[in-house]
Amino acid sequence: MIRKKYQVSVAASKEKCADLMLGLTDKSTYEAWTAVFNPTSTYDGSWDLGSKIRFIGVDENGKRAGMVARIVVHEPADFVSIQHYGLVEDEMEITEGPQVESWAGGYENYQFESDGHQTIIKVEVDVTADHEEYFDKTYPNALEKLKEIIEAN
Repeated sequence: MIRKKYQVSVAASKEKCADLMLGLTDKSTYEAWTAVFNPTSTYDGSWDLGSKIRFIGVDENGKRAGMVARIVVHEPADFVSIQHYGLVEDEMEITEGPQVESWAGGYENYQFESDGHQTIIKVEVDVTADHEEYFDKTYPNALEKLKEIIEAN
């Protein structure tokens, strides 16, 4: 896998950025910025340390699909580390086999750093080579959408 890095600078506190990015107070803020990836994007579960979380949406066949992960680090308003370990297809979790072998164990990390009156949100995400171009195109757009959401609230 390839570790990709993206970041955006936002005129808000780390606490506000983390809250709105993760949808802690209101899940709709998470859904709004991740809609760039899938218009029906949401999550089931918790951002608490050790918790299982499912990142899901409706696929092209009208079925709920996505990824299964665990929260391996959660330092509020500082750092969140998510380890992906499976897929969700039509509400069924798939955690082994050829569909998940190429990327299972990959991480998605969010870091919030204060820089004066700004917060720099840094994202690191492990991707397979066949998804690198998609993430390079889509993640910066998603972070710009997140910036808009945070600065408007």
